[in-house]
Amino acid sequence: MRTLIKLTWTLAIVLMALVSCAEKKGAPQASPFVQRNGASFKLNGQEYRFVGTNFWYGAILGSEGQGGDRQRLCRELDKLHSLGLDNLRILVGSDGQRGVTTKVEPTLQVSPGVYNDTILAGLDYLLKEMGARDMKAVLYLNNSWEWSGGYGYYLEQAGAGKQPRPNEDGYPAFMQAMSKYASNNKAHQLFYDYVRFILGRTNRYTNTPYTNDPTIMAWQIGNEPRAFSQEAKEPFAKWLREASALIRSLDKNHLISIGSEGIWGCENDASLYEKICSDPNIDYLNAHIWPYNWSWAKQDSLQENIGRACDNSGKYLKEHIGIARKLQKPLVVEEFGYPRDGFIFEPASPTTARDRYYDFIFNMAMSDSIVKGCNFWGWAGEARPVHQQQWQVGDPYCGDPAQEAQGLNSVFDCDSSTIAVIRKYNRASP
Repeated sequence: MRTLIKLTWTLAIVLMALVSCAEKKGAPQASPFVQRNGASFKLNGQEYRFVGTNFWYGAILGSEGQGGDRQRLCRELDKLHSLGLDNLRILVGSDGQRGVTTKVEPTLQVSPGVYNDTILAGLDYLLKEMGARDMKAVLYLNNSWEWSGGYGYYLEQAGAGKQPRPNEDGYPAFMQAMSKYASNNKAHQLFYDYVRFILGRTNRYTNTPYTNDPTIMAWQIGNEPRAFSQEAKEPFAKWLREASALIRSLDKNHLISIGSEGIWGCENDASLYEKICSDPNIDYLNAHIWPYNWSWAKQDSLQENIGRACDNSGKYLKEHIGIARKLQKPLVVEEFGYPRDGFIFEPASPTTARDRYYDFIFNMAMSDSIVKGCNFWGWAGEARPVHQQQWQVGDPYCGDPAQEAQGLNSVFDCDSSTIAVIRKYNRASP
């Protein structure tokens, strides 16, 4: 009997050691960095799931130059934190010269290797203030759309000539031109230089290298990167693989995602979306859903179309949930929006249809265990539009970028009914 007891204890110790080794080798240890563990996120050893927002202008607001307003930034962060919106998706910076209609300014990357230090200081300050509030930032580095430079800027700098802009030349001409980015290696190299510069920085206020800052949850390759043509799909996938590998080589601490709209942003090719998301350097999947932009809801019948908008959005989201399950990676619904009733942009106007749409997306997304986050688009907070049809220099920054009507998809701090829906799906105190 004594021999049997001794043998039993020995086996138990061996099993405990094996379990301990497996835990060390497998699941992430408690860490202040958001980590991926299979199809879950972990933060400080606990599951991390969030309701957040898009706050693209945060770095500009944090600057002390044109457009900067640090007092407003701190008020906005306090308000967001009080609502439990502690995950913010943010543009690192705009590209190119100032004075271009429909482009965000001031710009960060004036020309290759030439940077506006006031915006860099703004990004540093933003991260410092977010860290003080235990908030997390998802930072995107590029943009397929014109409003922050992105593809068009890099093509121009690579010698492809002046690139068309949708407000001047229409979207068909713009998208045809942008499809050339996927195979322009010089444009890619210029972008990679930018990535190396940003990821190599140290925050001037905290003295923390960006790669060691747990305030950053993830780097995103871009905002809604697209191939823009059937012919560009293969070089597009190749570019994303190269970009993710570069980011991973520079930063072992942070998550990486693409910033994709999903299947819609992959020329409606689900296999391409699955392919780019299966990259081992990509930690989680993204999906964006835009019923008005995608003609599931019409400008003159937003309330009447809300049922169709929800049905189509539900089908779209289910496809992405299925691919996320197949790949066993988390899914974040990181952009969705809906215009105010009557297509009116005044903050005092009702948001009946939007509230119903928000409730539908939040409920569907947060009811599925593979979906680990939702970021609505976008937070305008205390800003109020001055020129509703298009942002102009000197106007306050809302949730809508410069090329869109100001107030189109913005959530203002006075939108009590929308905020009530948001509260319903996060852990904020009532």
